[in-house]
Amino acid sequence: MGFAAVLKQLPKVSHLASIELLDDGDAVVATIENRPGQGGSLAVYNHLAQVHGAITPEAARKGLELFSEHTEDALANPGKHPNIDRLIGLVERGETLRVKHRFAL
Repeated sequence: MGFAAVLKQLPKVSHLASIELLDDGDAVVATIENRPGQGGSLAVYNHLAQVHGAITPEAARKGLELFSEHTEDALANPGKHPNIDRLIGLVERGETLRVKHRFAL
């Protein structure tokens, strides 16, 4: 299934302004905003957090599946898709990131 079809099946994120990804020391390592170019990543990361409680290595593997054809492109072009690169790194290192939701007003 292509990424556009996957997005149609994920929970909507219009209520979110952004999500922050936090490491073990509570430092914000990334923010994914609800804006053009990041909406798909926001939907995937939000879904993973809802299902897994955090972005665990298992959740990251599922995220790579959800990103579909974009994962192949990310593997072939490191740096082109930073939100996918992050998931690849979590799987490789066995790390987990917590998710903090910021709601739209």
